[in-house]
Amino acid sequence: MPDETRKITKLLVANRSEIAIRIFRAANELKIRTVAIYSREDRFALHRFKADEAYQVGKDQEPVRAYLGIEEIMRVAHECGADAIHPGYGFLAENPDLAAACVREGITWIGPPSSVMQSLGNKVAAREMAERAGVPVMPATGPLPEGDTAVLQLADDIGFPVMIKASWGGGG
Repeated sequence: MPDETRKITKLLVANRSEIAIRIFRAANELKIRTVAIYSREDRFALHRFKADEAYQVGKDQEPVRAYLGIEEIMRVAHECGADAIHPGYGFLAENPDLAAACVREGITWIGPPSSVMQSLGNKVAAREMAERAGVPVMPATGPLPEGDTAVLQLADDIGFPVMIKASWGGGG
């Protein structure tokens, strides 16, 4: 954890729509200037107009891909003088590469450190860490067996409802 405390004066939100608008609102209450990014398809989206400044990203790319370009987001952050980046959720919020890029380039990253995201991004490893720390966890199976009958039997053994998660799946 850094020893220094830096005042944030300009915040780039690396997200769109309602997510970005909520972050802009909070930043405005703290007297922090805001920067939006938007894809060509979002050029008329409300979040673009709610920020103090807005920059188009991902020219000639699919709309979603525009919000995933770390190099371009960092370029915009430097170009506009943003001293912090907030990822919102989804898109790059769980990507350790954006967090690492911010730290490397001296921009405050509003989120967990890259190392934590790498450790917790793998659900199996995260579960093992929780168990070692004595944190209660839900029952789990590990890799699923082959065949519907075996999977249904396993679900019966665990008890319904069941939830299936990819070991590297995002979203919690």
